[in-house]
Amino acid sequence: MKLLPLLPPLPRLPGPRISSALLGATALELAVLVGHLITYPFGLAPERRPPRPRPTRPANTDAHGPDGGETAARATTTRGEAAPHAATALPLAADDAPPVVLLHGFIDNRSAFVVLRRALTRHGHRHLESLNYSPLTRDIRAAADLLGLHVEEICARTGHSRVDIVGHSLGGLIARYYVQRLGGDRRVRTLVTLGTPHGGTAVAPGAGIHPIVRQMRGGSSVIEELRTPAPGCRTRFVSFWSELDQVMVPVETACVDHPDLDAVNVRVTGIGHLALPVHPTVAAAILEALDAPEAGEDTATATGSSTGATSVA
Repeated sequence: MKLLPLLPPLPRLPGPRISSALLGATALELAVLVGHLITYPFGLAPERRPPRPRPTRPANTDAHGPDGGETAARATTTRGEAAPHAATALPLAADDAPPVVLLHGFIDNRSAFVVLRRALTRHGHRHLESLNYSPLTRDIRAAADLLGLHVEEICARTGHSRVDIVGHSLGGLIARYYVQRLGGDRRVRTLVTLGTPHGGTAVAPGAGIHPIVRQMRGGSSVIEELRTPAPGCRTRFVSFWSELDQVMVPVETACVDHPDLDAVNVRVTGIGHLALPVHPTVAAAILEALDAPEAGEDTATATGSSTGATSVA
């Protein structure tokens, strides 16, 4: 029996290759997810707000002064009644930074910012507010309107006229709608977004069930509203995006691309969607953006044009 000659080896067919960077980012995502599941129950309750300071009468004020006691009456409030904003605002130091509002993503809560909050506190940011919005929220517009009420209350309580906002994923989109469409630019100095679908994402699990998820898809009415002109918008935008973010499809959708907005897009390497709020390198870049002065700055991560870009490792 004659043997057939050996066939030459077949060429290897091209196929998907999983890079070591993607494997590392996936492992980190899983670790962050496990840690977040542990801390999630602690973030379900709303954050405890600091008590409003009671207005006090100066020590040398005579309750029975020449106005027959009217001065003392004006210096107090009725029992159970909140004092006016001017009386309850905290005194400001000359170098006091604006409050920082932290806004979480879809089906999440304020526990997503445990690590970032600690970093901000260590670097002197005293006024930190972590807001929870209900997972039953059905409309980005309604959530943005509620955010506006929270911002007004924070400004009244702290005595600041403006705040900074850091929003992860959907939280960043809610904050952008408030700034761009509801006049929030008069209250928001800097908006930092982490993995936010500014241009809409094709990855939207449950889009047929939850209407707010449908609004995050490309071409939705909300995304199209954000493409409309926004002349004179006073808020500066810093958007962090990662080439390994599996939730943002395409990944560049997490960039702010609008001719009227003062924005810079910061490219992050080596991490995925869930790690953006907890990675120390991203936290350092966020601190740099928040600490940048409002006028005359040339720091890349604080300001630029809508096509500006930088990166962090």
